[in-house]
Amino acid sequence: MKKIILSVFLFLHFVPTFACDICGCGVGGNYIGLLPDFNKRFIGLRYQFNQLTTQLDVQGNRSALTTDEKYQSMELWGAWNIKEKWRVLSIIPYNFNEKFTEGNNSLMRKNGLSDLVIHGYYQVFGRSSSSKQNKLIVQGLWLGMGLKLPSGKYDVQEQKNAQSVNPNIFQLGTGSLDFIPSLMYDIRIQDFGINSNVSYKINTENKDHYRYGNKIAANASAYYKIALGKDKRIAPNLGLAYENQWKDRNNDFLVHETGGDLLNGSIGVESNWNRLSLGINFQKPIHQDLGNHRIHAGNRILTHISYSF
Repeated sequence: MKKIILSVFLFLHFVPTFACDICGCGVGGNYIGLLPDFNKRFIGLRYQFNQLTTQLDVQGNRSALTTDEKYQSMELWGAWNIKEKWRVLSIIPYNFNEKFTEGNNSLMRKNGLSDLVIHGYYQVFGRSSSSKQNKLIVQGLWLGMGLKLPSGKYDVQEQKNAQSVNPNIFQLGTGSLDFIPSLMYDIRIQDFGINSNVSYKINTENKDHYRYGNKIAANASAYYKIALGKDKRIAPNLGLAYENQWKDRNNDFLVHETGGDLLNGSIGVESNWNRLSLGINFQKPIHQDLGNHRIHAGNRILTHISYSF
């Protein structure tokens, strides 16, 4: 038992962690979080809300160029287990982007389809056993590969504005085909469990010669399942989510006010009512160093409703 628990914490501590997009907008945020319980397949809706403050001065203070940005996404998502070893997960996002510049009192909006994501997973192992105290231990490891398709509109004018102090993140899509290898590991001892996800997003250059920096994301959540009756349960969870983004390249030149790292604390709850699953997750920055301190990330919210069949 001690060896199993120790291996989990070593895995979470030593796996390298760079991340999905810091902005969390259509430029490729791929946070998965806790999947709803399902045996065969599920389909549902997710809603995500992120906010950023960009173009701060060199000391990290607001200036006439500072913008307050909001990124909202409504996503159709679903997954299908194929036999015992394979799983396919897809996400179709529709984004609502908003940017307000206080200096000239201007408001910009971009709404539209974002970049579709398809993940394929293979279960490396999944097993159940009992401890010396006769407690049930369930654990599983999934190895995945994802594709992010360039289905969202990419605005080349926004790229032209992306000089050293203006990150190119107010987009619906990246305009590039990207690859997302990942690992998902879950261990549960009776009703207490730990779920962890690590993904590495490999971005390619788009046709306008802009390449977003590769990202790695890692998150881990501890949860506890509470039975409320037959086929009804609730699972509060608490965890950490870490992201690191490399600097972008515009025509092979570094965009210096991009990249950085972000550590969020997260709290949430998942519930299952027969075939219906509901969940909400709130994330608050604990530490951040984004765009040479010229970008400040705010709180995040993720909710979902899913139906398994």
